[in-house]
Amino acid sequence: MNLLVVTVLTAMAFVLSALLTRLCLSPGSVVFVLDYPNDRSLHDRPVPRNGGLAILIAIIIIGLASDFFRPVQGYAGIMSGILIVAAVSFLDDRYSVPPIYRLTAHMLAAAAILYSGFIPHRFEAPGTIMDLSYPVGVSLSVLFIVWMINLYNFMDGMDGFAGGMAVFGFGIFAIMGWTAGHDAFLAVSLIIAAASAGFLFFNFPPARIFMGDVGSSTLGLLAATLSLWGARDGIFPFWIALLVFSPFIVDATVTLFRRLLRGDKIWQAHKTHFYQRLVQAGWGHRKTVLWEYVLMAACAGSAIWVVRQTETVQWWTIGFWTMVYALLIAMVRRLEAGNLRTRKEDHRA
Repeated sequence: MNLLVVTVLTAMAFVLSALLTRLCLSPGSVVFVLDYPNDRSLHDRPVPRNGGLAILIAIIIIGLASDFFRPVQGYAGIMSGILIVAAVSFLDDRYSVPPIYRLTAHMLAAAAILYSGFIPHRFEAPGTIMDLSYPVGVSLSVLFIVWMINLYNFMDGMDGFAGGMAVFGFGIFAIMGWTAGHDAFLAVSLIIAAASAGFLFFNFPPARIFMGDVGSSTLGLLAATLSLWGARDGIFPFWIALLVFSPFIVDATVTLFRRLLRGDKIWQAHKTHFYQRLVQAGWGHRKTVLWEYVLMAACAGSAIWVVRQTETVQWWTIGFWTMVYALLIAMVRRLEAGNLRTRKEDHRA
């Protein structure tokens, strides 16, 4: 691969995304939408939430201008899925689309991607390869894609968070594509990471703009698609992709099950994700997101390292991260309890 071409494409994606994000900040923009604080919000003032369009447009324009995209098996399906998710998300940002219609659109996007050749025929764990029947492969893939679309949207509730996860996640995917000699995967991953970084320039705390559903849902779709793509082409086993995006996957999934067990209405807005609880416990946006970046970097670094290690080391790594996340969850609860005691003592005083 011509590294100069890749570097130019990456720089173009970053610059174009940054310029478009700057345009989206203008109240005179035809796509200008304000996000007003609600029960789920951690911000206390209206903030534009149309920045995801900048990420999306930069990815599409640079992608269409690149020869690396055209030979990709399933390219048409990826683009179709992106457009379906982006369209329903844009309408939801402006007019609020009922959940059942959003879910239907997400399933159609998943079907478009899977129909283009991304249905997995096996699941690989350290030292184990499990063959999947066609119905099982389709069902699990649809569930994974739809969940990634929605969990990325759920996790887009703190300044610099979703954009940062995209930079780390797709940046690591790019490195893995490079080490595997997979030019198309490398180029696609780098362009997505660079477009996200251009937006992040304006989204880092204190955020001047949010990405909205257009950005978060599209990035979730792309995270799922590239996870399946990487596993399909042997760039990495599927569980490595889960490790890379585990800062989002673990928080969103554990929170969902906790709310289900409590009998909460999971479609309603809330502030019970662990990152939201850290902000409310007194850490604030900047401290929380910086420590989340440390976690993302650690997960990414371990993914690059462990993929070439022995089966035993890989299982130990999975166990290590399971323990780390259990300790982090316990830490959040302890911080909340300490913060509650402090408030009660201040109230008595």
